[in-house]
Amino acid sequence: MKLTNTSCKNAKPDKKPYKRFDGGGLYLEVMPNGNKLWRVKYRYLGTERRLSLGAYPLITLAEAREGRDEIKKLLAKEIDPANAKRERRHQIKRDAENTFKALALEWLDTHSHRWSEGYTNKVKRLLELHLFPHIAHRPISQITPPELLECLRKVEKSGALDMAGRAKQVAGQIFRYGIQTGRCERDASADLKGALKTHKTEHYRTLEEKQLGPFLKALDRNEARLYQRTRRAIWLSLLTFQRPGEIRQARWSDIDMEQGIWSMPAPNTKSRRAHIVPLSKQALKILKEQQDETGFLNTDYVFPSQIRPRESMSDGTVNRAIKRLGFGESMVAHGVRALARTLLRETLGFDSEVIEKQLSHKTKNPLGEAYDRTQFLPQRRKMMQVWADYLDTNSQQEQMVVGIIKIRSA
Repeated sequence: MKLTNTSCKNAKPDKKPYKRFDGGGLYLEVMPNGNKLWRVKYRYLGTERRLSLGAYPLITLAEAREGRDEIKKLLAKEIDPANAKRERRHQIKRDAENTFKALALEWLDTHSHRWSEGYTNKVKRLLELHLFPHIAHRPISQITPPELLECLRKVEKSGALDMAGRAKQVAGQIFRYGIQTGRCERDASADLKGALKTHKTEHYRTLEEKQLGPFLKALDRNEARLYQRTRRAIWLSLLTFQRPGEIRQARWSDIDMEQGIWSMPAPNTKSRRAHIVPLSKQALKILKEQQDETGFLNTDYVFPSQIRPRESMSDGTVNRAIKRLGFGESMVAHGVRALARTLLRETLGFDSEVIEKQLSHKTKNPLGEAYDRTQFLPQRRKMMQVWADYLDTNSQQEQMVVGIIKIRSA
């Protein structure tokens, strides 16, 4: 006779365990202490086995019958239900260990040794601000494309379209790492192509040649009352035209003031290649002023943070300063590189290959990067001094024009 909810509820304990059968191998075992346990008896490869489905009334009669039917389906496929149950438990444990955050941190640790410190910190901030708050503790194998899209939409709605795209890219790299290491089977970001809004592609904003003089005048006079180290960071960027992150992460231990050389180790560069920057007299003067100001601080950074001296200047400091000087619509920090490249080639007549080497761009040599050992150090040292003198000339001419205007208006 099949069980009912009433017969299960009214089953009283006895001195010994006893069973109440429901059919198909399912029975309720009543223990002397009053506990009632669902079990299923089945045969696999000729051997009788039993499998527990949980305790009554936590597992209802209807749920126990569903469990029995699942066992029958597995047996029909020649799968041992006990092995399947163990595998489910292992999968639950693996999912608990292999959350998106756990995989992201492992991926970061695996790859960050090839990145610059600045780029590594950017990726960490992106994860902490835009991905971890929403999917950090989700098993990576269970994150679906719609779930990831919902996370990215929150970034998109804030207006940070570029950041949403970068977050999708980083998430994709983490999913692919999960696939490679056997922690998930698919990349949830792969199905989101075209799902996010994008900005119209534009190059880094930079000044026109006629704007250079007014910009240098505003910088010289410090019209926006910038911190002196911020002002010097802009000047060093102009005088060396290295990447903003490389300027911010510059360390005294890499600078030889006597030789006039800034030697960037490979881990600190975007290109992941060691890079030598010849320093003009003007650049050395800026560095000396910076050394005099920050020498007493316990930091190796040339441009430490105003608030936390043991850390470097923050990412947006120079761009905010350029805006305060009134040139935010015309220029960003990275645009200095395009400005220098254009004027050095078109106005000052320097060879493109020498300029590209100073910019630390990959060679276009047909033999490839591995065979290119040219540094052009003598040519670059001369070029950097000519460039620094050119900036001085533009600054002085602007000051002279301003002086003449004042005299005529007096």
